[in-house]
Amino acid sequence: MSIQLESVESKMLPPQAEKKMRCWIRSRHLICSGNFFIFETVEYTTIERFSECVASLGGTVISVDPINKIWMGDHRQVILYQAKASLHTPHHTLKQYWIKSGSTYTKFDERA
Repeated sequence: MSIQLESVESKMLPPQAEKKMRCWIRSRHLICSGNFFIFETVEYTTIERFSECVASLGGTVISVDPINKIWMGDHRQVILYQAKASLHTPHHTLKQYWIKSGSTYTKFDERA
């Protein structure tokens, strides 16, 4: 089941978007897989912010899927969302930053 995002018009400037995406790389919410950026979070509003960042940098969000339910504490389950995006540029500075500072698994991956 894929969730459709409305066409995102970014009000964010590219330097702000890149700074936010670098933060997500460091926190292991955002990884690079091949030519795609994979973003995972439990907050749907964060998926919307991610979409704005991608649009601001000239990219496209390809898909958003609810991939799992995870436990937060003892009594609450939340949905884990995964967004897949393409930035259209193979040598984008974010990819280079991910190579230097990122991880191959998100913080929600059970292998990590």
